[in-house]
Amino acid sequence: MANLNVDDELKNAKKPVFLTKAQREQLALQRRQDQVAEQKRLMPPPPEQQHSDRDHNHSSRHRYERDRDRDRDRDRDRDRDRERDRERDRERERDRERGRERDRQRDEEHKERERLREAKLAEREKEKELEAIKEQYLGSKKPKKRVIKPSEKFRFSFDWENTEDTSRDMNALYQNPHEARLLFGRGFRAGMDRREQKKLAAKNEKELRDEIRKKDGVEENPDEMEAQRLKDQAAELYDTFDMRVDRHWSDKLLEEMTERDWRIFREDFNISYKGSRIPRPMRSWTESKLTSELLKAVERAGYKTPSPIQMAAIPLGLQQRDVIGVAETGSGKTAAFVLPMLTYITRLPPITEENEAEGPYAVVMAPTRELAQQIEDETVKFAHYLGIKVVSIVGGQSIEEQGFKIRQGCEVVIATPGRLIDCLERRYAVLNQCNYVVLDEADRMIDMGFEPQVVGVLDAMPSSNFKPENEDEELDDKKIYRTTYMFSATMPPAVERLARKYLRNPVVVTIGTAGKATDLITQHVIMVKESEKMYRLQKLLDDLGEKTAIVFINTKKAADSLSKGLDKSGYRVTTLHGGKSQDQREISLDGFRGKRFNVLVATDVAGRGIDIPDVAHVINYDMPGNIEMYTHRIGRTGRAGKTGIATTFLTLHDTEVFYDLKQMLIQSNSPVPPELSRHEASKFKPGSVPDRPPRRNDTVFAN
Repeated sequence: MANLNVDDELKNAKKPVFLTKAQREQLALQRRQDQVAEQKRLMPPPPEQQHSDRDHNHSSRHRYERDRDRDRDRDRDRDRDRERDRERDRERERDRERGRERDRQRDEEHKERERLREAKLAEREKEKELEAIKEQYLGSKKPKKRVIKPSEKFRFSFDWENTEDTSRDMNALYQNPHEARLLFGRGFRAGMDRREQKKLAAKNEKELRDEIRKKDGVEENPDEMEAQRLKDQAAELYDTFDMRVDRHWSDKLLEEMTERDWRIFREDFNISYKGSRIPRPMRSWTESKLTSELLKAVERAGYKTPSPIQMAAIPLGLQQRDVIGVAETGSGKTAAFVLPMLTYITRLPPITEENEAEGPYAVVMAPTRELAQQIEDETVKFAHYLGIKVVSIVGGQSIEEQGFKIRQGCEVVIATPGRLIDCLERRYAVLNQCNYVVLDEADRMIDMGFEPQVVGVLDAMPSSNFKPENEDEELDDKKIYRTTYMFSATMPPAVERLARKYLRNPVVVTIGTAGKATDLITQHVIMVKESEKMYRLQKLLDDLGEKTAIVFINTKKAADSLSKGLDKSGYRVTTLHGGKSQDQREISLDGFRGKRFNVLVATDVAGRGIDIPDVAHVINYDMPGNIEMYTHRIGRTGRAGKTGIATTFLTLHDTEVFYDLKQMLIQSNSPVPPELSRHEASKFKPGSVPDRPPRRNDTVFAN
């Protein structure tokens, strides 16, 4: 109790208390007892007790580790399953995204197809609407059903084209077929030229000897060289066995020309005649029988050598023979009839007050105003040196002024048929002393419906001095006969009918092939849709540079529309068609000739006879309705010996000319578009009946 009291007193003491010695000993003893008790507690147990505790701890630890591993495996499996589920969910999400993308693309493709289909339908509807408008205002062409005879239906055709020859595809031997070289030696017998054979033999012998000498290393001695020179000279000479022909016709004088030389001359220039008592063609201007004044005029005009039609036609005109000239466009036909006409006029008395009321001495008729004025320019070029007066009578100008000019007196009248017949009917002009008439582009005048006017003019001329109908009867050189020149690029039946009625024993002069374009023109035909034409045209005009081009179109309205479109696009363009006044047409032509404009949009008014120098390109924006007009159109380029290009835009609406166009391209060795070559309309001439294919049951039995 005393100790407790001491402690209580110590605990409860708020201030330090002074302990007695007994109290200090008591506290030290108590602290020592507490330390011993703590040491006993911390001491290890005995070995038996330690072993028992160790076994107990080991089993507990093993159970703990097993439970821990099981829990860890369970957690790992749970995490793996959870990760697999997440991966599966992500894959499903990707599949759904790909499906949505495919659906989106499918929808876009469907929308694009729908848009294209609607655009095609709209274009088709627009074409139908345009066709309906055309049918309403222009009328429709209903094809006439042709009755086919049974004999024609089952007729077998033996005709075939070169394009159908398949033999060269099967055997390489046919790739380079041998062709007979006819007239190799200019008409030697059997086509052999002895001189050429001797030349070739001497050349082969020399080459063989040189090869042997080179191989042996031996040089040629002077004796061998002299012998070789003599052999070469002998090869150049003819002996009696060689059928001696000494020189080419170009090296001979006119008196030395033989019949064989003249035949070679005609072959060289592709000149052919049909008629009787035909004079020799002229080889040069100096050999012609033109007057010295005309020869000077020809020289001043810059005509160095005559063209083939001039070589053939001028000698005939100087003999007052009636001539039908069939020549390529751009071949110099104008000078071929102007020079004989002026020669004829110089033989007549000059026009004075006494005879000016009787009318002109010569009349030239042309289908269009532009061609008439061009002939006037060409005639004046020669006539003003001779003091011969030329008057042009065309539409679009005052007929009273033109009648006044005729009454003042002139030797030559150049006119269009319609205006000339008007002047004759109104008594502004008479043809009482006109015995020389030229019909230039006669086929075009007939096509334009001028046949009645042409016949009226020819009937108004005096008929008392027709040539005799007997071919063998000689013409009197001192007598004035009625002379008719007729020039045409083609010879349709109406022109032949006119020639039979008004021409006496005419000589038909053909240069090249009738209705054929000159070889100097490169022809391109392009199959296009109507909507593609403008783009193609602009592409061609962009490549033109400073050169000039004529764009042909079929209607006046379309020509104006196309010209406006090209003008807005920045091209220097002008227009020429029948709806323009004469002044406007002359301004357009002068501007085009003077290079102020480099593109001329024209109808067929410019397709015939118009001579515009240096036209590099002719573009048929619309294909004409017949092949003759196509020939004349492309003839505006490739003139006077220069080359030119003709490009034609062809559509499926032009099937009427497919056959003729294909044949023309084949003849001129021009490329034929595969669309044109394969088209059914290009395989048969319009109006003919194609052979039907054999039927399955048709069987031919041979006896």
